[in-house]
Amino acid sequence: MKTTPFTDIHIALGAKMHEFAGYNMPIQYSTIAAEHQCVREGVGVFDVSHMGEFWVKGENAEAFLQRITTNDIRKMTAGKAQYNCFPNGHGGIVDDLIIYKYSTTKFFLVVNAANIEKDWEWVCKQNAEGGFGCMLENASDRYAQLAVQGPKAIDVLQRLTDASLKDIPYYAFREWTFAGVQPVIISNTGYTGAGGFELYFAPEHGQLIWDAIFHEGKDFGIQPIGLGARDSLRLEKWYCLYGHDIDDTTSPLEAGLGWITKFVEGNDFIDRPFLERQKAEGVQRKLVHFVLQERGIARNGYPLCDAQGETIGQVTSGIMIPNSTDSIGMGYVQTAHSAKDNIIYVKIREKLIPAKIC
Repeated sequence: MKTTPFTDIHIALGAKMHEFAGYNMPIQYSTIAAEHQCVREGVGVFDVSHMGEFWVKGENAEAFLQRITTNDIRKMTAGKAQYNCFPNGHGGIVDDLIIYKYSTTKFFLVVNAANIEKDWEWVCKQNAEGGFGCMLENASDRYAQLAVQGPKAIDVLQRLTDASLKDIPYYAFREWTFAGVQPVIISNTGYTGAGGFELYFAPEHGQLIWDAIFHEGKDFGIQPIGLGARDSLRLEKWYCLYGHDIDDTTSPLEAGLGWITKFVEGNDFIDRPFLERQKAEGVQRKLVHFVLQERGIARNGYPLCDAQGETIGQVTSGIMIPNSTDSIGMGYVQTAHSAKDNIIYVKIREKLIPAKIC
């Protein structure tokens, strides 16, 4: 398995380790519930160095990205980030990603760890076949990444940089000195809904930056957080996870990502005609969020049913929210059953458990 600059640290701290996207990653250090609460109320640090990073440069860089993603790249200004997705040419999604704009000729793309090779092949193919002539670099091995998340994250991180973090808006970034290291990309994005920043830097600075963050964070109860709580935190905020809630078979419109699918003049992205027809005609299924009304956990792959027990869809993600009695989930159902407050049923071991769409 691959390792990150922090793998030995995780093992030394007693983390429960497991393979994820080909990497030996920490799943939890204490309990998922404790780590979940730490991020919601304080500050926690995630090693997300397994994520992929691509550079796209050249005079046609903006036009190229406008073609291969569904959002409107032209609306971005330098220093801004944008959530986006690659349409796959068949109505599905190659991957979802975040794009950072340095200028109209220079962009930084962050993609999902499990999709690095797939995305890289896709981007290179589209660049070549479209004749864009962009300079592409798969820089995934040149970056480590820590996500410092929670309401106290800014208090900890501000001690380590003279960049004014409060002046970096949501979905914006700066390239600055951090803990004496230059350059570090400081990004106000996040996958927890608890606030915080992502830090991108050369792997050789990993130990220094980790130690600096935990030294400054000790007064704030900072803790390392595993991928288990990362999943529970994102699901509590209804954030999609590629490979579960979205994939090559789900369209952005089915997944509720119409807000990043911009049918504006000049945005001639791959799959636009198909998705325009789908929008006009209506989708046959929709991704919905639901709360179980009785005890149970909705797990990936469980059937979603109507009151008569007929299958109308399938669970994509589900969890009992840590430190709560709420059991929640996401899944695709036939559009006729997708209205807010509608009661659907999760089939768990042949028993139908009612769930309210919310």
